[in-house]
Amino acid sequence: MIQRIERSFHLEEWRADELETSDHELLQSAHKACQAAYSPYSKFNVGSAVRLASGTIVAGSNQENVAYPSGLCAERVAFFAAGAQHPDDPIVAAAVVTDSTMSVLDFSPCGGCRQVMLETEDRQGTPIRFLMQAGESNVLISQDVAQFLPLSFKLPAHRNP
Repeated sequence: MIQRIERSFHLEEWRADELETSDHELLQSAHKACQAAYSPYSKFNVGSAVRLASGTIVAGSNQENVAYPSGLCAERVAFFAAGAQHPDDPIVAAAVVTDSTMSVLDFSPCGGCRQVMLETEDRQGTPIRFLMQAGESNVLISQDVAQFLPLSFKLPAHRNP
């Protein structure tokens, strides 16, 4: 063995009533979006919200479709909507919630959503603060979505001819 490589991540756990106003508002927007989820097959409602540098909040919810995998996760709905509607306003924070009662440690973005969040962060060149909450549980906070996907896929830098 040449060397051992280790990767780790760090999360902060907060009670919802301890959060800053901006984080609380972001979570509330995600919870409201969760109520608009269309999940007749999984019965697993998820809401997400992103805060842009301007302060604008864009929300999304999971949208399932019988022609699986045509649906989208809440995180991708929110990230893609923000990118389409506000392309020059970077995402500074994001939240994902579910109304399901479960451990928040068992609730995190899927691999596809992690890749989208990481690519958004890379494109912007600034970290995205990320909050997760399951039901009324405590809130887990990451200061950088890149830590959710330590071995991510990245295209090589393009060279100009």
